[in-house]
Amino acid sequence: MKPFIFLIGLCFALVTQASETLTAKQLLQNMATAVHQRNFDASFVVMKEKGMEPYRWLHAQHQNQELELLSLLNGAGLEIVRVDDKVTYFEPQSAPYSISTDSIAGPIPEVLFKDISILKQDYDFVLGGKGRIAGRPAQLVRLESKDSGKYNYWLWIDTESSLLLKAAYVNQAGELLEQLQLTHISVTTEPAQQLVELLNRDFPEPAVVNENVISEQSQSNWQIDWLPQGFTLLKADRHKLDLNNELADYYLFSDGLVEFSVFVQRPLAGKRPSGALSSGATTVYVHNSGAFDVSVVGKIPPQTAKNIAESVKRAL
Repeated sequence: MKPFIFLIGLCFALVTQASETLTAKQLLQNMATAVHQRNFDASFVVMKEKGMEPYRWLHAQHQNQELELLSLLNGAGLEIVRVDDKVTYFEPQSAPYSISTDSIAGPIPEVLFKDISILKQDYDFVLGGKGRIAGRPAQLVRLESKDSGKYNYWLWIDTESSLLLKAAYVNQAGELLEQLQLTHISVTTEPAQQLVELLNRDFPEPAVVNENVISEQSQSNWQIDWLPQGFTLLKADRHKLDLNNELADYYLFSDGLVEFSVFVQRPLAGKRPSGALSSGATTVYVHNSGAFDVSVVGKIPPQTAKNIAESVKRAL
């Protein structure tokens, strides 16, 4: 009788352990759900080399509406407010404006709070070890790029609330390049009063834009012969750059997790050698082809940015 009882107990233990061991994909899906459904007040910092940006992040569900507030706490400040599908940006020295979207474009990739299955084609979801972040139990989930020309993205998820506690861009050697770390988080049953008061404020109405329109004229000007795996064109247009008021053809690419931009313009005065500058995971690579300049900007390795820039040619 005792061996039979032992086997029953062993089977029960294995079933229990299996139910408690979530896959990396399930943890990411739980995080996406938690970020939309929980009331929380969090503070975090984004660290790039010696620089640091502090943020406050509040979220709530209130009377069947989703409310969110992200504030940059340094300098003149940046405040982004979301009420359901309307996001309003308050930037220094600019009039506030709104766009129609269901997520805030901030330091955390938006796709992590939506359908992460679209990343499966270009990233492996890998379960890492457990630890403690900001005094809370955390499980590491790694998004490992299938293309060695891209960075990996690691996330530490709160095993109790399923909320994000830490995230980092990591190169192929396993070195942290840039990280976001929560310094405080408070999960509550009631929404923060500061969020509830958002419902009494008036925000600008979103401008009517068609994000899917890609300028055929800009597309036809240049040919970009090489891209890392999984990147597709999201946007192309021609506009003046704020930096120098020069006219440039602009292209925006994304693989779902990260984006990079390509600017093509006439050579600037004073011939400069081609080269890269990096800050954290962000690379700025400028390629001087002689007849035109190409600038590639994004969270991609310098060699990848160089390969992209040097592949740009005039369209035939």
